[in-house]
Amino acid sequence: MYVPKHFEENDPEILAGLMRRFSFALLVTARDGAPVGSHIPLHLEEDGANGTLLGHLARANDHWRQFDGETEAMAVFQGPHSYISPNWYVNDGLVPTWNYATIHAYGRPKAIEDPAETVDLLWRLVGDYEGEATGNWSMDRLSSKQVQAQIKGIVAFRMPIERLEGKFKMSQNRPAEDARGAAQGVRAAGGPDADMVAAEMEARVRDR
Repeated sequence: MYVPKHFEENDPEILAGLMRRFSFALLVTARDGAPVGSHIPLHLEEDGANGTLLGHLARANDHWRQFDGETEAMAVFQGPHSYISPNWYVNDGLVPTWNYATIHAYGRPKAIEDPAETVDLLWRLVGDYEGEATGNWSMDRLSSKQVQAQIKGIVAFRMPIERLEGKFKMSQNRPAEDARGAAQGVRAAGGPDADMVAAEMEARVRDR
């Protein structure tokens, strides 16, 4: 990933936070020179230097056959993003752009063959997303027979993260007054990620 120095993010806590908050990722490998991708939720474990990603695919999705522990994969985590209008800058002569936060995590996924480990992974994934708002559904709601039937249809895997690339493009290359004006514009325009992008821009102006 192209990462200019002023957009580079290497803080482990910030990177882990984004991977957990935006955990629905694109996992990509190459097969015979062609890219292969699967869109899946991933669970981040604090294991190893950069952590370990856990997930699963439908057994019918033959992407898992590349999960041999040797084939490199890239997991793409897309964080908050927003269009930036030149009208929001204080200074003139600038052009539209896009602000965003994203992470590329690289590793070599390995399929999990142990059924008990697969069930444990499912517990972890469910725990990531269940809470008061969803009614706290639990794997305990399933009988042992139902669980076994479910895991027959999936292939779980673990991917120790060998390398991380973090890019937070939040107007750090603009004068502070332009970054603040753009943050106000993003928030006023609204959108799914508006508040998160504006807050990130303002925080990075303060940290200069």
